[in-house]
Amino acid sequence: MKNITILVPHHAILGTIEGPRFLLTEVNSYLRSMGREPAFHVELAGLSKQMSAFNGLYTVATHKTIHDIHQTDLIIVPALEGDMEQTLAVNKDFIPWMVQRYKAGAEIASLCVGAFLLAAAGLLKGKQCATHWAMANEFRRLFPDVHLVEHKIITDERGIYTSGGAFSFLNLLLYLIEKYVGRDVAVLSSKAFLIDIERRSQSPFIIFSGQKAHDDEQVKQVQEYIEQNLQEKLTVNQLAVQFSLGRRNLERRFKKATSNTVTEYMQRVKIEAAKKSFESSRENINEVMYSVGYSDTKAFRTVFRKFTGLSPLEYRNKFNKEALAV
Repeated sequence: MKNITILVPHHAILGTIEGPRFLLTEVNSYLRSMGREPAFHVELAGLSKQMSAFNGLYTVATHKTIHDIHQTDLIIVPALEGDMEQTLAVNKDFIPWMVQRYKAGAEIASLCVGAFLLAAAGLLKGKQCATHWAMANEFRRLFPDVHLVEHKIITDERGIYTSGGAFSFLNLLLYLIEKYVGRDVAVLSSKAFLIDIERRSQSPFIIFSGQKAHDDEQVKQVQEYIEQNLQEKLTVNQLAVQFSLGRRNLERRFKKATSNTVTEYMQRVKIEAAKKSFESSRENINEVMYSVGYSDTKAFRTVFRKFTGLSPLEYRNKFNKEALAV
């Protein structure tokens, strides 16, 4: 039987505490109904026996404090809310315990924005990590030594697991159930909880907003120029000349400020505009393609799939209400 410790930090999102607790204890029920032994012993643990959640709206009674737990197989770090630097500060006392337990052989799984606490513990350094796409820029700013894979829903590296945004933590739980108990129980759980077990990417759900939380004003001017000239087939050389910068200097400063190359940024801005058109307009694929500066259908489809995981037609059919009605 696996001992599972679900942490209850300050500013935790309640659903990512109760969700794992409920799903894993239901797995035990399924196993009993099959005449098999329960797989999980699940406990909630905090810095004290009473922990507040959701800005004090809820109080969670924990089974134990972390200092009472000296051995566990898996630690689950729930999603957090609020200003991340402040939230990490009030939860700093979890960090030494997490590090000690990991060194003693425990595995650790972070759910959504819980990756920030895992990274603050130094346990993600040099590893791949997923988190909510909306927090990607903030995560990169705070933890530049972590390899953030913005599109992924699940990462698994040396006993450290992370999940993508919001309810995609359920996919990580199914992944762990399959790993610990078996595919049959994971499939049963997916059916009982109506979870798409094969979902592996959050790319279709990402909304790209220009990364302007930096202090390089000239780079911001380049970003705004790109955004205001969607229909143009701009090149890096043209932009360098336009803003009186050497190409290499522009590329270096742009990457440092935005975490994207200039070409990637142009592509993402164009694809985000195309996505909005597919979601709300009646324009066909070629009309949308031309409106964002592409004339080569193959190139447009390739770049669109790169950032969304879907073809333009698949994306329109997924998110456009009128397309769904056809």
